[in-house]
Amino acid sequence: MTVFVNRIEQLRPIRDDVLVTEMTFDERITQAGIIIPHDDGKTSGIRPRWGRVFAIGPEQQEIKIGQWICVAHGRWTRGVTIDSGEGQQVIRKVDNDDILLVSDIRPNDETISDKY
Repeated sequence: MTVFVNRIEQLRPIRDDVLVTEMTFDERITQAGIIIPHDDGKTSGIRPRWGRVFAIGPEQQEIKIGQWICVAHGRWTRGVTIDSGEGQQVIRKVDNDDILLVSDIRPNDETISDKY
């Protein structure tokens, strides 16, 4: 489902909710060059994911827009694709209680599950 949004400011989370984008489910390549295949929906894909904070609710005090957060496995909603005129983005709401880490820069995602 794609939703067209003229202005991104129209999307505002409530309370202390956090919306993220750029959550990756594609194949990954480690620094050593090992290719880890696409793992979404598979047992081997059970791991935390990083996402960039797209928007925060007015009561959110710990997270800022633009930061990267690591979220425990499965503690996000299915994505909604928005088209802002600047391209498409997939937006997801994350569970605040399952935000594990925060970073101001995009971290390397070298996490792997115990199935590899």
